[in-house]
Amino acid sequence: MLSTTPAAASLRRDMGHSRSDHPNLVRLIAPDGTAVGDTDVGLSPQELRELLRLMILTRRLDDECMALQRQGELTVYPPFRGQEAAQVGSAFALGPQDFVFPSFRELAAALVRGVDPVEYLQYHRGTWHGGPYDPLATRFAPICVPVATQIVHAVGWAMGAKLDGKAACALTYFGDGATSEGDFHEGANLAAVFGAPVVLFCQNNGWAISVPLEVQTAGPIFRRAAGYGFPGVQVDGNDVLAVFKVTKAAADRARNGLGPTLIEAMTYRMGPHTTADDSSRYRTEEELAAWAPRDPIARYRRYLVDAGVADQAFLESCDGEAEERVATIRARVVGTAAPPPSEMFDHVFAAAPPSLERQRREALGDA
Repeated sequence: MLSTTPAAASLRRDMGHSRSDHPNLVRLIAPDGTAVGDTDVGLSPQELRELLRLMILTRRLDDECMALQRQGELTVYPPFRGQEAAQVGSAFALGPQDFVFPSFRELAAALVRGVDPVEYLQYHRGTWHGGPYDPLATRFAPICVPVATQIVHAVGWAMGAKLDGKAACALTYFGDGATSEGDFHEGANLAAVFGAPVVLFCQNNGWAISVPLEVQTAGPIFRRAAGYGFPGVQVDGNDVLAVFKVTKAAADRARNGLGPTLIEAMTYRMGPHTTADDSSRYRTEEELAAWAPRDPIARYRRYLVDAGVADQAFLESCDGEAEERVATIRARVVGTAAPPPSEMFDHVFAAAPPSLERQRREALGDA
């Protein structure tokens, strides 16, 4: 954990406690909800409202998952409050044949892709490793906890898709901390050399667990793409329309045979790293308060209302639907039974060796 001594605090102030946006940051909607760019991103009014509905739903579910963990119904949970626009906007931009390779914080993206949230949450309940949903049906790979390994998985799938002549791309989610891992660099270089149709989507939420961005990297993450020979773009990760726009452009570029793109979505993790983390030990209330006005849902809601695309009745329907659906999800999660003990012996060997068969008999009480 990053030291919280006065000397360390002074070092962080000297290095720049808050991240500054790059002059070329892509932003279409300002934090106050006003348009600052061309907000015509090719979506219909219904699709524009759907983005808000999904963000409201996923936030309400995120809050419920936190409560479920505190009540002992989930083993551990990584909240994503504050990152709804980054996940919903990017996932919404993908086509049905594109394949997502997540880390372990992409529940919002999973819902957009049609993953059953109860099956997804079985991973966090400890009843199924990775979740029992079908990755091929949802085009959403299993949850990946080891930092950055999903990046090379995505690049490998993309290379295979290219060889198969598929009009599809892969998108992989990772945090700013993952860019300090060798898997990021190896994946990016491999994607560049082979022209893999992949979108590398970094959710820069400011913290690699307890280590701030300023302590782990000296420059903007998106600029690393130039060293590998493909485009990089920095986008306001709390602006759902800007995220949608840059992700769609990157996915289209990949499918058209033009290779990878690195997207750095500047957002913020309002909650702890996971429910096992105490973020008050390494960040201040002032930092949280500074990011509160940039809330992605409040920003987009104001924009839609001011633009006449959404009204109070629609907003109330979103809140009502979220409450009803999350209540159903909660009941199903709590009602999920523990797996039978015999499962620990399944899916390991095609033909179990004698030692495993002996252990099975002992564990299950078989004669």
